[in-house]
Amino acid sequence: MDPLPAAFQRHIESLFGSVGRDNAAAIAAAGAAVGRSVADGGVLHTFGSGHSEILSRELIGRSGGLICVSGIFDPGAGVAENVVGYGARLVERYDRRYGLRAGEAIVVISNSGKNVSPIEVALYAKEKGLTVIGLCSLAMSRTAPTLHPGGRKLHEIADHVLDNGGVPGDAAIEIASGVRAGPTSTLTGALLLNQLQLAAIEWLRDHGHEPPVFLSQNLPGGEAHNDRLLERYSGRIARSF
Repeated sequence: MDPLPAAFQRHIESLFGSVGRDNAAAIAAAGAAVGRSVADGGVLHTFGSGHSEILSRELIGRSGGLICVSGIFDPGAGVAENVVGYGARLVERYDRRYGLRAGEAIVVISNSGKNVSPIEVALYAKEKGLTVIGLCSLAMSRTAPTLHPGGRKLHEIADHVLDNGGVPGDAAIEIASGVRAGPTSTLTGALLLNQLQLAAIEWLRDHGHEPPVFLSQNLPGGEAHNDRLLERYSGRIARSF
């Protein structure tokens, strides 16, 4: 039997290929939507509750990524993500401070696609006229019952759906009967989110717009470059609680 780390690496390598192929059309369409919004001066918003907030932060303030990304953060670290109304309060408070504007885009991340807070954020954003990009495991979301009282799941609400290719329960490698380890959602989710950003950057470049991309502050001129671009989005970008 192969060592578990080697088995996991092989699984991830295979999954990276299939996830990229299976999401190519959704990446292109969602990237164009983000690109059009950014060209109009818009911000890309993100939300992920619990462990999914790690992926939300992958997009924020990252060298080589879009500078105009703002996070809706959950100070409760996901503890209350299935309390009805909690996600709605988070996004309403964020909206009052930073603004969710019609025509902008938001990435909502939930591996299961069934939890209340991400669904409330997605529904609020749809009502405000934003393009909702959902990132989830479709295999999980299609089989697990929703906890939202409205009866819908994230992939049923989103305008564009990115499927992280994970199995129900996320863990991919069987280590004993009925016990699995090796979660994949963070790795494939990061791949898809960076592909989404690159698709938006490509759209901007190909339509004659300067892509507002972060440079590393450790490179010559990087900090001045970032400060110049950040000035465009004064008061619109949240980077911490």
